[in-house]
Amino acid sequence: MKTNTAKQEAILITGASSGIGLALARHYIELGYHVFACGRNEQSLNTIGGAYPLVFDINDKYQIEQASMQLSTMLNNKGLTLTTVVLNAGSCEYIDNPLQFDGALFERVINTNLIAMGYCLQFFLPLIAAHGRIGLMSSSATYLPFPRAEAYGASKAAVNYLASSLRLDLTQHDIGVSVICPGFVSTPLTDKNDFSMPMKISAQQAAIDIFSGLKKGRDEIHFPKRFTYILKCLACLPSGLINNLLAPKAQKHS
Repeated sequence: MKTNTAKQEAILITGASSGIGLALARHYIELGYHVFACGRNEQSLNTIGGAYPLVFDINDKYQIEQASMQLSTMLNNKGLTLTTVVLNAGSCEYIDNPLQFDGALFERVINTNLIAMGYCLQFFLPLIAAHGRIGLMSSSATYLPFPRAEAYGASKAAVNYLASSLRLDLTQHDIGVSVICPGFVSTPLTDKNDFSMPMKISAQQAAIDIFSGLKKGRDEIHFPKRFTYILKCLACLPSGLINNLLAPKAQKHS
């Protein structure tokens, strides 16, 4: 159901062609907001009824700059105010053999989850109105170290620090920063996981939680609460005990 609260507010969401980004775009549209849905797949973006597609690759600085110029023109022409930017796009790959550490994989993940976010901030941040808010997608995986997650976890831990530091500097400009730390969410990305994913929720529920957290101005948006609080509590344990709990067990050879 559309509400009158949206008025001429515009929302920009990267990674909107699938998963959490798609669900979040649809949720905002349903509530009457003007949504700029960003991604590489133009065909998928065009299926989001009521959205304004912005097609670009977050790993291409030039494409991000061109998209920001296009966005600025559309905001002016339509008389819209950009109040929320959710930098949701990202990737996940795992280091399967630590003794053969894959530096190229590590670079890919860091570039997509962190460096690209920096360029998105460079070009989209100047377009956000006062009283606006930025949402940076991190992960609840940052609460604890997990096997094989060297690249993914490092990229998301860096996002957490980026959000905390940026929040301080943007206070004087009246722009808020939220870091978003989901647990397991059913998306095409998590569908590739080959391990158990406890308390997994739908992308639609994740979108509701993110919308609510951004609306309330939460510095940290984490969900589902039952799962994330368990991780936070486990993180308080001594590091030696955490290692014993989480480290893969050496395989016995007969």
